Amino acid sequence: MLERLWAGWRMAHIGAEPASSDQVPGDGQTLFESIFHSGRPDQETFIVWRGQTCFALLNLYPYTSGHLMVLPQRGVPKLTDLTDEEYHELWQGVRMGVTAVEAAYRPEGVNVGANLGRGAGAGIPDHLHVHVVPRWAGDTNFMTTVADARVVPEALSESWRRLVEAWPVA
Repeated sequence: MLERLWAGWRMAHIGAEPASSDQVPGDGQTLFESIFHSGRPDQETFIVWRGQTCFALLNLYPYTSGHLMVLPQRGVPKLTDLTDEEYHELWQGVRMGVTAVEAAYRPEGVNVGANLGRGAGAGIPDHLHVHVVPRWAGDTNFMTTVADARVVPEALSESWRRLVEAWPVA
């Protein structure tokens, strides 16, 4: 299992009650629906953008700083479950997410992808989400290879601030 290596200044985040967990809540909502409807400030839930039918939030376990996800507000597992309005806004949100990531981080590239179903690697298969991940030619290093760990150099609160400031107006 890939471990993440957080810097010491991250202890406040690690010790705090998490904005979400890997477990689906018992209220019939998906994990992401619970986050979206929590009533907590976006700065605490790391929601970067709220559209009419979709939203974007930071990945709590990022591959790199700025890793976000764009998803429908309601939990659906497949692209074919989306309404036309959700489908169009999802891809508009992905485009805006890439624009924000490029403006905030100036990466050399961006990975965009969705793991549809557990067999495809979806960690939360009941709620479709599209990953937007900034990438650099040298962003893989020995830590992932020899220590099975990933170093994320920026606090999630700083990533949230940067992406909110860079998010384009729809």
